[in-house]
Amino acid sequence: MPDKTATLPSAGDGPIDVRTAPDRYRHWRLRVDGRIATLALDVDESGGLAPGYELKLNSYDLGVDIELADAVQRLRFEHPEVAVVVIRSGRERVFCAGANIRMLGASSHAHKVAFCKFTNETRCAIEDASAHSGQRYLCAISGTAAGGGYELAMAADWILLVDDGSSAVSLPEVALLGVLPGTGGLVRVVDKRKVRRDRADYFSTTEEGVRGRRALEWGLVDEIAPSSRFEAAVETRAHALAATSDRPVGARGIRLRGIERHIHGEEIHYAHLEAGFNREVRACRIRIRGPTGAPPADIDGLTGAGDAFWPLALAREIEDLVLHLRHNEPDIGTLVIGSEGDLTAVAAHDAFLLAHRDDWLAREILLYWKRLLKRIDLTSRSLIALVEPGSCFAGFLLELVLAADRGYMLDGPFEDDGAEAAVRLTDSNFGCFPGVNGLTRLEARCLDDEEAVSRARQQTGRDLTAAGAGSNRLVTFTPDDIDWEDEVRIALEERAAFSPDALTGMEASLRCPGPETMESRIFGRLTAWQNWIFQRENAVGERGALTLYGTGARADFDRRRV
Repeated sequence: MPDKTATLPSAGDGPIDVRTAPDRYRHWRLRVDGRIATLALDVDESGGLAPGYELKLNSYDLGVDIELADAVQRLRFEHPEVAVVVIRSGRERVFCAGANIRMLGASSHAHKVAFCKFTNETRCAIEDASAHSGQRYLCAISGTAAGGGYELAMAADWILLVDDGSSAVSLPEVALLGVLPGTGGLVRVVDKRKVRRDRADYFSTTEEGVRGRRALEWGLVDEIAPSSRFEAAVETRAHALAATSDRPVGARGIRLRGIERHIHGEEIHYAHLEAGFNREVRACRIRIRGPTGAPPADIDGLTGAGDAFWPLALAREIEDLVLHLRHNEPDIGTLVIGSEGDLTAVAAHDAFLLAHRDDWLAREILLYWKRLLKRIDLTSRSLIALVEPGSCFAGFLLELVLAADRGYMLDGPFEDDGAEAAVRLTDSNFGCFPGVNGLTRLEARCLDDEEAVSRARQQTGRDLTAAGAGSNRLVTFTPDDIDWEDEVRIALEERAAFSPDALTGMEASLRCPGPETMESRIFGRLTAWQNWIFQRENAVGERGALTLYGTGARADFDRRRV
């Protein structure tokens, strides 16, 4: 069977593909000039991901954000010299009108939720680049920044607004559409921008937004400048932000080549993993292959390996698979994750990255795994990990087991094989990959039990078989070979029998215990808001605000509070 996704689909034709590159961008222009890069939003109105709507006023759909996510990733890996990224409009008199309303009105509920989640993750990736990679972001707003447009601006370190009497920032969703800002708007206004809640209330219920001096006084922007000095102010602020960056001036970036993915019937193949569907139990079995060799001898070898370096290549493939499943396989409810390979070889790659984490590229790869694991945490699919003889779950790969809703590890060998399953903790499991709640996944399992975390840390570097993994809370169940197949089968069949809506809510509630952070609030509220408000008649009914937007007719709200 031919590869179904060998090339990017045209608008509305075939599955959604997140693979892209700058030479295929239709909506963003990327320019790099030494320490400063510019991302200009110039949306192709006819370039929607599906037919039936035009992307007017620099509004966006998922296709626009796929390009933005790709650009943010490439700037981190391909341009280590870039210290500041300026996000601005390529159009006059409009920055960004936010998510395209007609797209939202015509989309399925599942697509709306997946779209909002992806845009949230992209904005969090921008903030992660600022906080941990030394790549600062400056948003230069000339014209209207409404809804998702202002939410994009809030992901930046600094917002500069032209003070021309008409340019404004706004979150008009409540007033116009009967829904809420979908990409962290309300949370970032108060948690990040520190806007007073009474002012935030006014701001979030007015259509026209806030301009100039008031936007500055309220903390909605960081700086204003008249039209005559706007470009000079952008340049001055960009250089000031660049002075705070530790990005290496003379370093050579690595090229992120296209990801090879081949779909044959019910199987998906990559260089380092494969996936197969069992549609009877709505499951996808994912098998990760460990490295075939040792890590490079030194940091020059890492640069030379580029995107073929196993931890980086694998991370890119896992992310592509997870996003492919999100957007194109809604009936698949459970991801079953296994691995095969040399445990020691995986641990060696993990140790190499930790030993060189002060190097910009090793740092980026570790940070990429952190973001990838968060994306897996936030994916609305049940996660089951299987640790069998020949598995290679160590270090950053062991995080997949810790991320699972349930982990099964074989106790003893299979009848026809004398090998036992083993896992290995490394130093990376104790701080490199915090979840959205700010805790490591092991800390989340041992919530408020520091002694348990300390006992587990004492096992660092050791191969733990089922008894040791179970006693240190690394897996949930440790059946022997007699019960193994039945226990796994029953778990998958039970999962398939439950309400997927209930499972989504349950998993979102259980995966991030303990303290709340801005990020956990954004995604926790997204699960509740988008899965509830976007289904209410006041938004999407025949007389709902989203349905009637642009018709001139007023929404007919059911005024009862629920």
